[in-house]
Amino acid sequence: MALYSWIASSRVRHFPLTPPKVAQPLSIEAALNERFSFQVAVHTESGEPLPVRVEVLAPDHWEARVRRVGYVPVRHRNTPVVEGPLDADGAGLIPGYVPDPLFEEDTVLLADHETHAFWITVQPGPDARPGLHRLPVRVSAEGGYQEEHVVTVRLHDLVINRRAGFPVTNWFYVDSLIDWYKTDLFDDRLWQILSRYIRDVVEHGQDTLYVPVFTPPLDGVKRPTQLLRVRRPAPDVYEFDWQDVRRYIRLAARHGITYYEWCHLFTQWGAEHPLRVYEGQGREEKLLWDPGLPSASPTFRTFLAQFLPELRRFLTEEQILERSFFHLSDEPHGEQHLKNYRQARAVLRELAPWMKVMDALSDPTFAQQGLTDMPIASIQTALDFVRKGIPCWVYYAVGPRGKYLNRLLDTPLAKIGMHGFLYYRWPFLGNLHWGYNYWYHELTRNLIDPYTVQDSCYWEKGWVYGDSFLVYPGPDGPVDSLRWEVIAEALQDYALLQTLGVDRDDELLRPIMSFTDFPKTEAWRLETRAQLFARKQAAQ
Repeated sequence: MALYSWIASSRVRHFPLTPPKVAQPLSIEAALNERFSFQVAVHTESGEPLPVRVEVLAPDHWEARVRRVGYVPVRHRNTPVVEGPLDADGAGLIPGYVPDPLFEEDTVLLADHETHAFWITVQPGPDARPGLHRLPVRVSAEGGYQEEHVVTVRLHDLVINRRAGFPVTNWFYVDSLIDWYKTDLFDDRLWQILSRYIRDVVEHGQDTLYVPVFTPPLDGVKRPTQLLRVRRPAPDVYEFDWQDVRRYIRLAARHGITYYEWCHLFTQWGAEHPLRVYEGQGREEKLLWDPGLPSASPTFRTFLAQFLPELRRFLTEEQILERSFFHLSDEPHGEQHLKNYRQARAVLRELAPWMKVMDALSDPTFAQQGLTDMPIASIQTALDFVRKGIPCWVYYAVGPRGKYLNRLLDTPLAKIGMHGFLYYRWPFLGNLHWGYNYWYHELTRNLIDPYTVQDSCYWEKGWVYGDSFLVYPGPDGPVDSLRWEVIAEALQDYALLQTLGVDRDDELLRPIMSFTDFPKTEAWRLETRAQLFARKQAAQ
C-alpha cells in the first residue's frame, strides 16, 4: 500500500499538492506547563480514496488533542506580492486550497496523490516531571496498515508564569455570533455560544475582551448588539439597566479574562459623530438621536453626563475600574480628525476626568498633544513612538504587509510564530488586532461564509486574505485556525522571556531589529529557546 506518513513541525503548511516527505525524528523542548504542537502528515498513491486515522498515545494525565487540518480556497496572493519563503507562503500553490481550519476529527478520507495533515496539541499533565518523554503516534488505514512514529519531548524544570503587564485583545464581534447562529439577540442560546468563544480567546493567550455596552461604531453600521438597556422616560432623561452588561463581565471573568475594553464613544476614522445608541437594546433599531449629529452635540453631551457616572459606578461595583480600557475613536488621522478628536476629548475630560483613553493610530501628534493617554501605534510607526519615549501599545490591521509581521493566509507560520519575541523586544504595553471573528462583507451586515471567503469580498480594494478573523464558526462554537494556534504559542514565548527576566537588549534578541528586519525561520526560534532553557539549567 502506497501510504506515506511523517511527523512535521507545526510551523509548516501542508498543501494538497505537497509532495510526500521522508519520515524524520522530531524533538521538542518545552517548559513543564507549556502547551506545544506538531503535525502528522499523510499522503497516498494507492489509486483509491483511503480512510486514514491518527492517534497519539500520551502519558497519563497529559492531554493530546488531534484535529484534522482543513483547507479553504484562497483566490489570490495578498498584495504587495513578495517573493521568498521567509515572507510569503504558497508560491505556486496560491491561488488554491490553503490549510487553516482545525476540525475535531482524527480521520481523513485521503484522496489519491493528495497530502493532508493532522494538528496535534499537547498539554503536559499537572504532575509532569522534567526530563525526556516519548509520545508515540500511530497512523492506521484500511487493509491493516499501521505505522508508528515517536516524538521526543524534553521538559525543562521551569514553570512559565502567566503573562503580566502586556494585555492582548482581538476585537470580539458579538454581532457575528448573533447573525451566524441566528439567535434572538441576547437569548439563552447566545449566552451559551458566547461562553465557548470567550473560553477560546482565553485558551489562546488573550486576556482582554471588547465589551459591546453599546453597538460598536466600527466597520460600518452594524446590527444592534447593545448590552446596556436604555430608556428615555422624558426628553434628555435616560435610565440604564446593567443586567446584561454584568452578566457578560462575570461570564468573561469566570473564563479568565482580566481586562475589559469598552466600546468606542465616537464614530470610527475621525470622531465626526457620536456612536449610535438605541432605545432598549436595539430590537426595533430605534435610535435615541440622529446619527448625523456632530460629535460636540449638546444632545450627546447630555447623554454622556448621565451615562459616564453610571459607568464608573458599575465598574467600581464590579471591581474592574482599574482593569478597564476606554476608546474615543478608532484610527484618527489628519488635521480634521485631530480637530474633531480634540473636541470630543475635551467633553470627556470635563465629564469624566477619571477616564483615560486609548486608540489605534499612526500619528504621534495625538499623544504628543496629550489627546490620547495611551496610543496604540501601528507596527509601521511604533518604533518612532519608542524612540520618542512615548509609552504605547502596538497593532496592525489590513497592513502593513510585505516584509512586515502579519498573520495572513500566506504569511509563513514561522513568521507568525515570531509575534511573542517581537512584542517583547521593545517596551510595548499591550497589543490589539481588530479581527477575531469579523465574518461580514466589508462594512456591511451581509454575512460571508468564512470557509469560502477570507477577504470580506474586498481584496480588489486592498483588504487581504486572513486579516479579518482567526476562528471559523463551528456548529455551536469556534473552529480554531493554524494561525490562531501559532499566535497562542508565540504569546507563550513572551511569557517565557518574561518569566526568565530576559533583558530586552539581551544578545539573544539583538537580531530582532524592526518589524520587517527580524529572524523569520523556525530554526532561530528553536535555537533561541534552547539557549534560554540552557541558561536556566546552568543557573540552578
